Amino acid sequence: MKKKFKKYLLLVFILICFISVLYFSYKIITYKKDLDVNDNIKNEINEFVIEDNENKYNIDFKSLKEKNPDTVAYIKVNNSKIDYVVVKGKDNKYYLKHNFNKEKNRAGWIFADFHNKFDESDKNIVIYGHNMNNGSMFGTLKYTLNKEWYLNKDNHMIDLVTENKTYTYQVFSIYRIDAEDYYINTIFKTDKGFEKFVKKIKSRSVYKFNVDVTKNDKILTLSSCVGIKGKRVALHAKLVEEVDNT
Repeated sequence: MKKKFKKYLLLVFILICFISVLYFSYKIITYKKDLDVNDNIKNEINEFVIEDNENKYNIDFKSLKEKNPDTVAYIKVNNSKIDYVVVKGKDNKYYLKHNFNKEKNRAGWIFADFHNKFDESDKNIVIYGHNMNNGSMFGTLKYTLNKEWYLNKDNHMIDLVTENKTYTYQVFSIYRIDAEDYYINTIFKTDKGFEKFVKKIKSRSVYKFNVDVTKNDKILTLSSCVGIKGKRVALHAKLVEEVDNT
């Protein structure tokens, strides 16, 4: 009786192991498929993004919006894989699990906070992206915490292009933090509230960039997880130049 019971337990154990292997194999295959799909989408839509030798952009927003009306901008971070068309949903959940084509995808897409208006009234434009293992989406944002990145001044300028203007931002703070809502605040009721906010996020930086940010400035925030449970990486930059797209 005991032998039969042990044999039964062994069979159950083998079955569980077999099912587990199938399950995780399926997860790995579908995960890789999601990454491949998004890479193909990026290559396809980036054909509508042309950058010349003088870092000037010619972006066909009309075609991009025909593909996805949620298109609001294009972002590029030097010495990273971050050069994506940015979308904005009706909330901050949809594009966590949907790509640019609005297909379900665990890699999601690069998206702006739904509170942002992109009408030049935003004090803090916040853009999110997943930390993907292959470096896609915001998978390389964590490398901005490395000395090799932040000591290179060429990396301090970030371009954000909208349908009407090209904005250049200068990095003034980079850090790792526990998941919170504070640094992704987009609405400030008073100038003092904004100044307090800037002082706080500057104090967190792993490097002192010596960039003055005043109550009159507007800023850009990039946010992603960093592979450590509950941790986020945040990059903040202030608007230093805006040029009409003509």
